[in-house]
Amino acid sequence: MSGVIEVWLHSLVPIIALAGVAWVLCTVRRNAGLVDIFWPGLFLAAAGYDAWRYRHWSGASLVMAALLIVWALRLSIHLAIRNWHAPEDRRYAEMRARHQPGFAWKSLVLVFGLQAVLAWIVSAPLAVGLAGRQSPGPVWIFGLLLAMCGLAIESFADQQLRAFKTRDPQHRGVLDTGLWRYSRHPNYFGEFCFWWGLFAMAIRADSIWILVSPLLMSLLLLRVSGVSLLEKDIAHRRPDYRDYVARTPVFFPWKPGASTAARHHNEAQS
Repeated sequence: MSGVIEVWLHSLVPIIALAGVAWVLCTVRRNAGLVDIFWPGLFLAAAGYDAWRYRHWSGASLVMAALLIVWALRLSIHLAIRNWHAPEDRRYAEMRARHQPGFAWKSLVLVFGLQAVLAWIVSAPLAVGLAGRQSPGPVWIFGLLLAMCGLAIESFADQQLRAFKTRDPQHRGVLDTGLWRYSRHPNYFGEFCFWWGLFAMAIRADSIWILVSPLLMSLLLLRVSGVSLLEKDIAHRRPDYRDYVARTPVFFPWKPGASTAARHHNEAQS
């Protein structure tokens, strides 16, 4: 297992190298938000290094590699189409304003270095899973199914959101159909399932330390850069969202409740 940990530690090098390339491009474009396009690529850099170091792949490791490639390419393409010609995301624009002057240099650590380290930690299951020591037992199969379901949920949720934004370019309405009827953030829930699935595919008795990966991803999705950040002020910017919040589970999909108007009507009738 010490060899696997060594490979994982060294995989930070190609991740930092790609993050540096992203920093140069984003600085030239004066748009730090483009770093999101490179986020999936950081995992491909880690996986590519891991595979190169092992140079011996089992069927289980090839399946994990294929899943990661599909996930990374789909997400990168989706983000590139959405963000490449768009203004800088307001999260990064606010960060730029807070850290002037010299944000370009500060962002090398605050944005790109931080994301490189986070991606490296989350990539831990890849260092174990791509070593080719797993056999497709019940836990591995469960992880495969969970990761595939997560990838499908995330893909369909993004597709539905993209179609909705095309129909409503002014963002006046709220998407509450399809997967978005059962969760306010089904795309993040899909990401959550994907990384817990990869963890289950890679876990061994001597590699429990890789639990840090799905735990950190869950923290990022729920408390840091995902759900909590998006919902911090959205109800103030879009009043219709308050009713959506009242009737729709925040993360884990579940049966939607009645709208505020419907509840008030029922209370008046009782």
